Amino acid sequence: IPLKMTSLTILLVLCLFLWPPGSHASVSYKPNIVLILADDLGIGDVGCYGNDTIRTPNIDHLAKEGVKLTQHIAAAPLCTPSRAAFLTGRYPIRSGMDATNDYRVIQWAGASGGLPPNETTFAKILQQQGYITGLIGKWHQGVNCESRNDYCHHPLNHGFDYFYGMPFSLMNDCQITQPPEKDRVLRTKLWLYSQTIGLAVLTLAIARLTGLVSVTWKIITCFAWFGFLFFASWFSSYGFIRYWDCIMMRNHEITEQPMVVERTTSLILREAVSFIERNKHGPFLLFVSFLHVHTPLITTELFLGKSRYGLYGDNVEEMDWMVGRILDAIDKKGLKNTTLTYFSSDHGGFLEAQGGKAQLGGWNGIYKGGKGMGGWEGGIRVPGIFRWPGVLPADTVIDEPTSLMDIYPTVAYLAGGIVPQDRVIDGRNLMPLLQGSIQHSEHEFLFHYCGMYLHAVRWHQKDSGALWKVHYVTPIFQPEDARACYGRGICPCFGEGVTHHDPPLLFDLSRDPSEAKPLLPATEPLFDTVISRIERAVQEHRQTLTPVPQQLSLYNIMWKPWLQPCCGTFPFCWCDKEGDSAHPAL
Repeated sequence: IPLKMTSLTILLVLCLFLWPPGSHASVSYKPNIVLILADDLGIGDVGCYGNDTIRTPNIDHLAKEGVKLTQHIAAAPLCTPSRAAFLTGRYPIRSGMDATNDYRVIQWAGASGGLPPNETTFAKILQQQGYITGLIGKWHQGVNCESRNDYCHHPLNHGFDYFYGMPFSLMNDCQITQPPEKDRVLRTKLWLYSQTIGLAVLTLAIARLTGLVSVTWKIITCFAWFGFLFFASWFSSYGFIRYWDCIMMRNHEITEQPMVVERTTSLILREAVSFIERNKHGPFLLFVSFLHVHTPLITTELFLGKSRYGLYGDNVEEMDWMVGRILDAIDKKGLKNTTLTYFSSDHGGFLEAQGGKAQLGGWNGIYKGGKGMGGWEGGIRVPGIFRWPGVLPADTVIDEPTSLMDIYPTVAYLAGGIVPQDRVIDGRNLMPLLQGSIQHSEHEFLFHYCGMYLHAVRWHQKDSGALWKVHYVTPIFQPEDARACYGRGICPCFGEGVTHHDPPLLFDLSRDPSEAKPLLPATEPLFDTVISRIERAVQEHRQTLTPVPQQLSLYNIMWKPWLQPCCGTFPFCWCDKEGDSAHPAL
């Protein structure tokens, strides 16, 4: 050991390397923790995971200096449930953050559903351990429950000391030049019905004036009022989506309504760097939740037209640049060796996102399927990179199954906290695996849900090295020879849009990671044994589930004017408190 190494550093190394794996006792040193989560990024979009057309030098360098996971799995293939699992270390079905209907995410900033107040996030555990905690970027876990200012689902009520970002989620409706996205088919029908009613009223009025019909003006007036009320009932929500959903907040204060999307990148980056600089004496937890690379792919002029993969490639390369600026801020403050940095995506790339002939969603590499599909690897296998110089080995690849839910017990352990003992925690502490003190993942089974429907299960058979995966339900692709539901816009979880398999489809991912050739009972001697063992695991898993309020029920996800975040007197909600404060060079 070099003489200049302090006794504190020696103690740190001894505590981290000699402490029994899985122990929850406090360590003497608490590292800073920076968690970076992309939105809709495909595992095949990153250079260190095989992409040779999109440039991601900063993410690649992060992997070179740390540990890269090749089987890092999201607990859900969509934003809201995946992020709920990430924050709580629990399958989203346990907290009611998945749905039995087609609406599988929080639909409005003014909805009543969201991450339940009784859930304990990793931020809350670290806050209790003396950490300064911050969330910069996307939330999408709800805001209010019963009144406009109760903030029961807000980040500040879930363990974050500071929040700057978007309480909802980026979507095409946030940019005037983009076609509508939210409930596009339903809105088209509602507009058609409104036009039909209006035309009928006009026709009756003309017929009455010309004496063709003897309908009274009272009836025509009532019919006109009905048409007006029908139009107002839906246009008051869908007609003002930019004002209701596309907002930016700092803590409880709305700073932009609607948000100015062109400067969002600069503002988020500025806030992330500022948080690091303000809290450099630590310990701190910073969760950077990018709006990149979700459509409408908001990209600054600095990166437009610079990639070899169109607007999507431009957006990925800008996100990588943002990662680089955050890493620079860590390094310049001398925090590199005392900071655990993590990078991932909430789920796989959105294959159905297209604009004309242009692909606006990500690429999931060799893996089948994508965003919204319950079990196929393309929707749930994501990048997973950890860096902590001197503590984690550099340039290391781990092929064991891990989960985004594992971040929860891992950071709790590093902070000296204890995970809740009154509920099931599905994540596992990754430090022993990352440091090499154990060779196999603690996950034997991982369950892959689509909404509240179990679509697939993987079994890591450690004694043989096999990685079995069964699919009970798969989406029906449109067209049939495609790998996505282009005809629907996103794949369903149930109903006529899925196929139920009996017997289930069986794959050995260790031999067929692309899930191209299902194994057959006639050709796979272990078929019945594997199916039987997994079905037993499913029954054991279901016995651990308890009924909870459904946060994504139709009532909880519908727009409620009395819950709408508003920076003025409702419905006059518009403000811009940022002005031109975003620095264009950031």
